[in-house]
Formats: sequence, structure tokens, C-alpha cells
Amino acid sequence: MCVVDSAGNNVVRVCILSYRSYPFSGGQGVYMRYLSSALRDLGHEVDLISGPPYPEVDEGVGLVKLPSLDLYSPFSYRRLLLMNPTRLNNLPNFIEWAGTILGNYTEPLVFGMRAYRYLCGDGRKKYDVVHDNQTMAYGILDIMKAGYPVVETIHHPVTIDRDMAVQSARTIKGKIDYYRWFSFVNMQIKVARQLPHIITVSQVASRHISEVFKIPQSRLNVIYNGIDTDIFSPSDDVKRADNMILMVMSRDTLVKGLRFLLEALAAIKEKYDMKLVVVGQTMKGSDSEELIGRLSLADRVSFRERIDTAELVNLYRQATIMAVPSTYEGFGLPAAEAMACGAPVISTTAGALPEVVGDAGVLIAPADSKVLAGAIAELMDNPERRRQYGILGRRRILEQFNWANAARKTAEVYVQAVEHAHLKAA
Repeated sequence: MCVVDSAGNNVVRVCILSYRSYPFSGGQGVYMRYLSSALRDLGHEVDLISGPPYPEVDEGVGLVKLPSLDLYSPFSYRRLLLMNPTRLNNLPNFIEWAGTILGNYTEPLVFGMRAYRYLCGDGRKKYDVVHDNQTMAYGILDIMKAGYPVVETIHHPVTIDRDMAVQSARTIKGKIDYYRWFSFVNMQIKVARQLPHIITVSQVASRHISEVFKIPQSRLNVIYNGIDTDIFSPSDDVKRADNMILMVMSRDTLVKGLRFLLEALAAIKEKYDMKLVVVGQTMKGSDSEELIGRLSLADRVSFRERIDTAELVNLYRQATIMAVPSTYEGFGLPAAEAMACGAPVISTTAGALPEVVGDAGVLIAPADSKVLAGAIAELMDNPERRRQYGILGRRRILEQFNWANAARKTAEVYVQAVEHAHLKAA
């Protein structure tokens, strides 16, 4: 049961689970770091439990590392095929290796197994509540059956990523390969339907999760992500560039829409000497790399991988325009971070992006490179409009999105989950 501090507030001992916590740009690692720090500031005791890559943590927050074979980051056929048999001496490792051989993405499944073993082992630390961040593996149900109250965060239904990937495949084999890769989604849907306390990060995501997972919206709590506006802020010491487009993504997937931004850049490159900086990872031989070559953009596009927060903030402060060409976003953290830094934002209307950007940026239809090119050209021709959007964006983030509010509302869900579990056990 939660303890109560001298001011009469519930103090929760919580562990937040994440099977993969890329710490640098957007994504789950950023969510874990800032939410955990804000919960700590409210007086709660917080540990993060993660598979690799591990998140950054702030002072006063614990980090428990659950190692995996890490066969996907970076992916290596040699490393996969020449796996040392001694590393396959437990069931999670064997499933991770065999699943990868068969073309399945098994990280959520095996992380759930490892988390269950850790939390329910003899030397386990007692927590009041377990907060799972989008794993939704069978192990999460086992943790709940073992007596832990469980809260789940679903950022968006991954069925969207799967369906886009399948539609983009050029061959029947390609479609089958994508279905095999995304087979873990069926597990996530089954698990989510059995979880009584779910957080999601926007109204749009809440509606889509309810529709796709067949979960009543009464079980979904919408809690917007926050932004650390002390760190993500404008600076008079950093000059905004005249010709730099910035895009930030955790990884190069179809749903992030890099293809449309590349096509838009190619359409205006003769008139504007623009450079595109992409913060995030792309694979050698990927569709994006092929498209850059075909559009003769090699001298216009650069990728920045694994940069720290200070470097990311500096790029937001330098960007002439921040582009968010996604075809779906459950929230859109990079858009909010850029706005907090005073960067003018061009965003699609996909997913929750209109909830984040509002009237403080340019909103355009998704998956339309011509419209995107026109929006970039219009802002490039109007420096004063860019400046005004920068001011409006910063103001909107200050007023509506902060981690203290997110943490306070999340802690309320924790208390509900603990109380529900005790009533059920009584």
C-alpha cells in the first residue's frame, strides 16, 4: 500500500518498464527520463527497468538494466548467425535468437519474460505499482497475476506502423515478411485488453487505441507529455540559420514520413540552398538512402545519430524550420521540443500533431510532398512569419505541456491502480 508523507500526499514506490529506451531523440527513453524525474520531484520513489539501449536517468532515479542479446541495434547477420551457444542457455535468450532467425521481432515478448523473473524473484525489491511503457507482453500479465498493480502507457497502436509497412511492400514476400515482423502486435492487443489502467498521450491516440484494441475509452486516461522548458528553450547566444531544415525521429520508419520531406526538398532545391539535418538513425541500404541518391540530395542531407540533449537543443535553436512530416504520431514530442526552443514548425495533421501544434505552426495534409514543399517555400519567403510562429510555439508549450502536470496526473492513476488492486484482493 502507498505510504503517506507529512503533507498527507500518497508516496508511491514505482518501477517503470521499457523493453527499449533509446535516450537521444524522441521516443520511449525520453518519456521515461522526464516522467521519472518529475515523479521524483513530487516525492515518489522511482526505478526504471529497461532493456538496451538504456535510458539516461537523473539523480535520485534508479536504473535496473536487463541485458538482452541486442540483435537489432545495430542489426548484424554475422553476430546473429555466429551466436555463442553458451549465450542461449535460458529461454528468453533462445526465443530472442530463434525469433530473429525466423524474421520475428521478439524484444517485447522476451523483455516481459525477463521483467517478470526480475520482479518476482527471491531478491526482488517491493514496488507499490509497476508502470509498463508499451511492452504489453504476456510477462506483464504474469506480473499482474503475481500481485502487482499494473499501469500501462500506450503511445499509439503499432498496427498503424504495421499496416503502412505492409501497404508499402512491393512483393507478396515483402508483405509476408512485414506481417511476420509485426506478429508481436497480436500479443500486445490481447494483453492490453486485460489491463485495467491505461495511459495514453493524446485524444487521437485514445480514440485509435479504443477502436483498434476494442478497449472502452473509460479505461483510457489521456495525459499529455510534458516538455522541460528550462532545457528546451530559445537562446540569444545561438543564431538561427538561414537555410536549415531540421527533422527529428527515433528511427527511420515509414510512419515518420522522411520520404515526403526528401521529395519536398528535391522540389525546391533549385530555388533555395537548403540543407536538411535529420536527427535519428537510418540503415545502410534503406529506402531513404536510395531515395537520397536518386534525388541527388547527398550534398544536402546529413544524419546525426546518438546526440545528447545539449546538442539536440542547439539544433532546435539553429533550425530555420522544423519539419514534422509524419503520417501518424500518438503525440509528437519533437514538434513540442522544437516549439519550446522557438523554432517555427511545419507539421502534418496526422494523429495528435494538431493537438500539440495548434495554431502556433503550419499544419498541412500528410503524405503530400508537393504541399510540404509549398509550405517550406512560403515560410522561407517570409522571415517575419517564421519569427511569429517561434514566439507562438514557445508560448503554447509553456501554457499547456509540462512534466509536473503529467507526473501529477500519472501518480493519480498509480493510486487508483493500487486502490483497485486492494479492493479486488479484499
